[in-house]
Amino acid sequence: MTDAPVPDGAETLIERLGAVDARIAEVARANGRDPAEITRIVVTKFHPASLVRALRAAGVRDVGENRQQELSAKAQELDDLADLRWHFVGQAQTNKARAIRAVADGVHSLDRPRLADALDAAAGDPDAPALDVFLQINLTDDPARGGVHPDELLALAEHVTGCRTLRLRGVMAVAPLDEEPARAFARLARMSESVRSVDPSASAISAGMTGDFEEAIAAGATHLRIGSAITGPRPLRG
Repeated sequence: MTDAPVPDGAETLIERLGAVDARIAEVARANGRDPAEITRIVVTKFHPASLVRALRAAGVRDVGENRQQELSAKAQELDDLADLRWHFVGQAQTNKARAIRAVADGVHSLDRPRLADALDAAAGDPDAPALDVFLQINLTDDPARGGVHPDELLALAEHVTGCRTLRLRGVMAVAPLDEEPARAFARLARMSESVRSVDPSASAISAGMTGDFEEAIAAGATHLRIGSAITGPRPLRG
């Protein structure tokens, strides 16, 4: 597919995208990594579908959403952009598993066996194409935060490997507000190694957002979830 011209008025968006991508490449090379091994996901929460269309015209293929309703609505509005890859990066309810599975190419927030089972069952056909999933780990001491407790991580990984239509890609986490991102992501990298003892192919690390993607790259992140640094401030909600 040949990229369409960038829509009028999108220059600022495109400049931000270019600046972030240039920084990703610079930091990757400084850490002895190939920028091509890093997937930059643009999180477009609360932004209109027209912004996603402008991003696709600029070459973006990986887009992230936090809410099932918004994911489903945007995917429907943009169904002509067949090569978009949709990543669900928010907390998921089991009763939304079917709707998420119908659209998402990857889920970055799998944190409990019941959700794994719901996403697996949502495929319908046991021979359906596999859904990529990341195990979200809670790096804080607050049990109310999203993510599996580190002590339960390997058990969850083993459970997911038994789900026929799920493909375990790796781990995901958000750096705690009260901890240096570099230290938090170093812990996440060690947990990634332990998950590979269950599934050697689960080597991906989804980490790093607008404020800390540089530290995530240094720690080995393969997937970055970047929002406002590219999209600009979120629109006010009415």
